[in-house]
Amino acid sequence: MGQTGTREKILAAAYRLFYREGFSRVSVDAIAEATGVTKRTIYYHFKSKDDIVADVLNAQHDYVLGRFKAWAGPRETPLNQVIENLFLQLTDWADGDNYMGSGFTRISTELADRPGHPARLAASAHKTMTEKWLSELLHDHGLERNGEIARQVMVLIEGSMSLALIHGDTSYFQAAGRAAGELVSLSEKT
Repeated sequence: MGQTGTREKILAAAYRLFYREGFSRVSVDAIAEATGVTKRTIYYHFKSKDDIVADVLNAQHDYVLGRFKAWAGPRETPLNQVIENLFLQLTDWADGDNYMGSGFTRISTELADRPGHPARLAASAHKTMTEKWLSELLHDHGLERNGEIARQVMVLIEGSMSLALIHGDTSYFQAAGRAAGELVSLSEKT
């Protein structure tokens, strides 16, 4: 296996461990063991555990944003359907056996006392780019206050993800989806 393959294997194993156990409870030794490589190999590819988690989140960004775009549907999908699709898919995701909330939010919460940590920066960049994508989508559908509405929908997405995790109740996605739909509908009329 080449260097690229090894690096990707390390990131995949680290993601599974960080998501399941949390950043602080996962050691570089555990990542090496889960990957089937030596600790020295880990440090050949990464300077530190901090760099590993930042790279994990950067890789996850592409995956998660891609899912959001697919969930939204084709560009010609009516906006009310786009919003409904997003929250229905979030509900389906959370209905799975392995739902533990947003990995980006969980790592940021775990590192709340370290605002400059590479993982916090990666999580912030992900959420910012997701909001920007949503703002552009709303603009493409003719909403003039697209930035403000995108931020409000992001609050509904994040809030529903957190509350669904806390309470083990996916009806928070449904409630947030209805609120987002009403928000968008009102904005289309003004």
